[in-house]
Amino acid sequence: MGDQNSQQTGLKSKFRVRDYMTSAVTTLNVDARLLDAALLIRRTGKRHVPVVSADGKALGIISDRDVSRLAPSVLSQISADEYNKIFEGTSVTQAMTKDPITIHPDAPVQQAVHIMISKKFSSVLVAEADGKLVGIITVTDLLSLLDRVLTTAAQV
Repeated sequence: MGDQNSQQTGLKSKFRVRDYMTSAVTTLNVDARLLDAALLIRRTGKRHVPVVSADGKALGIISDRDVSRLAPSVLSQISADEYNKIFEGTSVTQAMTKDPITIHPDAPVQQAVHIMISKKFSSVLVAEADGKLVGIITVTDLLSLLDRVLTTAAQV
């Protein structure tokens, strides 16, 4: 039984957020507009975009759902120019989730999984202790890890 516990502890310790997160993160500055977020999300295909301060600290996160939620309905009677003015005139800070939950890059992956399950998040920002953004870990990243673990287990 002691061997099994030490094996499990060994497994836990080798699964760190930094090893599975996306570190090349596409971000928006805090002074961005909703239009910037919409165009960035469309261009990159990213579903979550961190919003950072000038010094790189994580201030919020905006998702494709946030952008859609604030977009005027196509059924409304507004013109294309009015529609564009709304996107150009709305600060990303109005749409983003402020003070996002972050995780340290050296935290166990299991902690990221727990946050996502308990909060019903599909991503968690990864930040150093000083708040500086260093990555993002998403459900897709975790599914990729699960695929590797299951593939390895099937080969044993």
